[in-house]
Amino acid sequence: MAEKPEAGELGATILVVDDNEANRLLARDTLESEGYAVIDADGGARGVEAFAERLPDCVLLDVRMPGMDGFAACEKIRALPAGRETPIIFLTALRDVDTFDRALQVGGDDFLAKPVRPAELVVRVKSALKLRRLSSELQEHYSLLKQQRDDLMRLQLQKERLIAFVIHDLKTPVNNMDLHAQILLRDKSLPDGVKEAASEIRAEARHLNRLIMNLLDLSKGDEGKLTAARRDVDLRALVTDVLAELALYAHGCQVTFHTALEVDRIVADEDLLRRSLANLVENAIRHAPPGSAVTVAGRRDGDAIELRVSDGGGGIAPELREKIFDPFVQAGAKTSVSRSGRGLGLAFCRLAVSAHGGRIWIEDGNPGAVFCVSIPQ
Repeated sequence: MAEKPEAGELGATILVVDDNEANRLLARDTLESEGYAVIDADGGARGVEAFAERLPDCVLLDVRMPGMDGFAACEKIRALPAGRETPIIFLTALRDVDTFDRALQVGGDDFLAKPVRPAELVVRVKSALKLRRLSSELQEHYSLLKQQRDDLMRLQLQKERLIAFVIHDLKTPVNNMDLHAQILLRDKSLPDGVKEAASEIRAEARHLNRLIMNLLDLSKGDEGKLTAARRDVDLRALVTDVLAELALYAHGCQVTFHTALEVDRIVADEDLLRRSLANLVENAIRHAPPGSAVTVAGRRDGDAIELRVSDGGGGIAPELREKIFDPFVQAGAKTSVSRSGRGLGLAFCRLAVSAHGGRIWIEDGNPGAVFCVSIPQ
């Protein structure tokens, strides 16, 4: 829960300008519960009028509104004598660099993307009011910090746009690779060597597609948009499909599979679960020594189903078992982690499991590591 306003903030008035009534009510309920006074307006023109009449201490301003939009309303508020120093926080579903730059250009102090989390809204308003009270000798430092914050925000938005472009441009050629590999495999006149090469191409294409989807879902997770569409899933069939997909890779690493499923079905998002399990099994194959086996086990644990993927490799030291779930970090030897551009699989697994309300952790396999996933039923 967010902290209560300090004494200097009690009684501060917040103007909420948004044409969506539900958004205004959410902001009002959130801010009033924290001790602020709230006035609202259902459009840009009414917002400017309300500001001139009530002289609020802070303004929350939507961007897209019929008639006078948020940018125009901000410019008119800034033109008023009392509007020069009042904090203005833009709230918008338009999460892109152009919108961010335009908000700064017209005089916005902060930028908050929808859907807005109530706790984050309170923190931003509280910070804006604190910054307003800065003495004149601190204004230079504040300006520098604000510039640094704006630069970081712009980089984040540029990163998201780049990821969107990369995902869009890669999916089609990767899917075409897989399709052509399937066509080759259906040609019975081809020699075995060609068919084996086509199988390897298809396996790598499916691997690339999984990486692309992991990247997409990690981006959704950053924006709080990844949700699990849960339904009844045939767990045995799903595990069989995942192991079949990775069979060629396992064969090349001289690793075999073993299953120990005590449950047949699970309530989960089938796509998220499939890719999570594929990432965990692929990770296990990568670290399993030649001649060993990777085991996929499943059992009921109270109100949850627990899945366990274990290998016979070097294991992971306890102090490193949280770090490897961070993006671009991969498990290395038992005393270290290694970093590479492929380290998105485990980060995706943590995100997908969290979307189910579950948890993921690592245990010592003596030898090797055991990746454990618990999904509430």
